[in-house]
Amino acid sequence: MPRVKQFDEKEVLKKAMEVFWKKGFYATSMQELVDGMGINRASLYDTFGSKEELFDQAFKLYQQENQEKIRAFLFSQQPVQRGILRLFEKAIDGALRDPDTKGCFVVNATTEMVSTDCTMHTMLTENRLDFEQLFYDYLQAGSARGEITPEKDLKAIAALIFTLYNGVMVLTKVNRKKEELMAAVRAGITILEK
Repeated sequence: MPRVKQFDEKEVLKKAMEVFWKKGFYATSMQELVDGMGINRASLYDTFGSKEELFDQAFKLYQQENQEKIRAFLFSQQPVQRGILRLFEKAIDGALRDPDTKGCFVVNATTEMVSTDCTMHTMLTENRLDFEQLFYDYLQAGSARGEITPEKDLKAIAALIFTLYNGVMVLTKVNRKKEELMAAVRAGITILEK
């Protein structure tokens, strides 16, 4: 008779995500995952598969939750330029409050794994395209309200916002000065001015 799982898969997956987020994929041992998730090794393998499969599932969970939060936040903000500034301010504040200076899980995965892992390269490309579409949708809504002049290339601006966001998240690891980070953001989004 199969054993009944004594844990919530999503909760232990979040715990795995925290371990990977703090240490990175390559530096994380299976024992650290077992300890961090609070389950035994057999349960880990039976439920999630290999370390790579576990990381992929943790990445997808983070990606989904992060995109949902950012979409909900942005679409509650008007006008567009102020919404983008608030998004960056919120992200920077969160990063600066983190005593472990983990940065962004997706950005960390990009810098650690994109050149060595084909599956991760595909997932990161999909993440980039999803975020650029999210930013484009937000810019399009602002354009429809007359907040952005019609001649602006919204696809290019969406890509710029994604690039700026990723860059700022990397910089929060080495520059803990909010005003300097926000000054760079403000300079970057001047492209939205009429």
